[in-house]
Amino acid sequence: MIHVPNKIGVIVDSFRVGVKEGLLKAKEVGADGVQIHAASGDFVPDKLTSAARQEWKAYIVSLGLEISALVGDLGGHGFQDKRSNTEKIAKSKQILDLAVELGASVVTTHIGVVPGDKNSEIYEAMHLACAELSAYAESMNAFFAIETGPETAATLKDFLDGLGTKGVSVNYDPANLVMVTGDDPVQGVYTLRDYIVHTHAKDGVRLRESDPRQIYGSLGYEPLDHEKVAEAAESGEFFREVPLGEGSVDWPSYLQALVDIGYKGYLTIEREVGTNPEADIIRAVQFLKKFRV
Repeated sequence: MIHVPNKIGVIVDSFRVGVKEGLLKAKEVGADGVQIHAASGDFVPDKLTSAARQEWKAYIVSLGLEISALVGDLGGHGFQDKRSNTEKIAKSKQILDLAVELGASVVTTHIGVVPGDKNSEIYEAMHLACAELSAYAESMNAFFAIETGPETAATLKDFLDGLGTKGVSVNYDPANLVMVTGDDPVQGVYTLRDYIVHTHAKDGVRLRESDPRQIYGSLGYEPLDHEKVAEAAESGEFFREVPLGEGSVDWPSYLQALVDIGYKGYLTIEREVGTNPEADIIRAVQFLKKFRV
């Protein structure tokens, strides 16, 4: 049996009951920590006074939990559109400031599908935005963590290598790689070993090949029938997210890879679909705890 030293987290929003009730449920299911959405909902930085931030921090501590990360995904194809990046960069910095104030050091985000052409305008816009965010995060001993999935691990590593700093790193989601790019999530750990600062514990299966832009969207790109593609992805024509341990992620090999690279951060459970997410999360916690023995 693999001895996994990682703490187990849960994305509070996966319970679909609001933040306060979600925190209680995270405690009930046996999680060590939580990830909370801060780009929308109750945790948007503009909505939280200094006093409110301290109240939330104290409440989370009182439950015996800690914040593994905040979700800072601002949507709109990430940082592909240079016209909106000034505002998005400012909001991202505010979310990171909030994370640090609450005792966390990671904000996870999507930056958009990294183009294959490094000379494209979209690539340049994404790179400039991430370079600024990386320097800012590094100055605070913190991280913006890009979620894996829209591109292969090798493509993402090449993009990150060009930033010059590691303030922008990786939130590793093995299921996204399985479901969308068809990339090997075990080998991807070794490829991105220098950048992984947080992970999502999720599982899935790939049913047919698709262009990642069909799933995540991309500036200036529209599928031939966008609505039908979106419906197909939701209904499981392209991929299907499944309970932990029931998909194509090779968990023993994946967790061993994390041990091999010395990763000791969170395995944060994410459940985006299903009619009974709480039951699935309970099973996921139990599944991950088996590897601690």
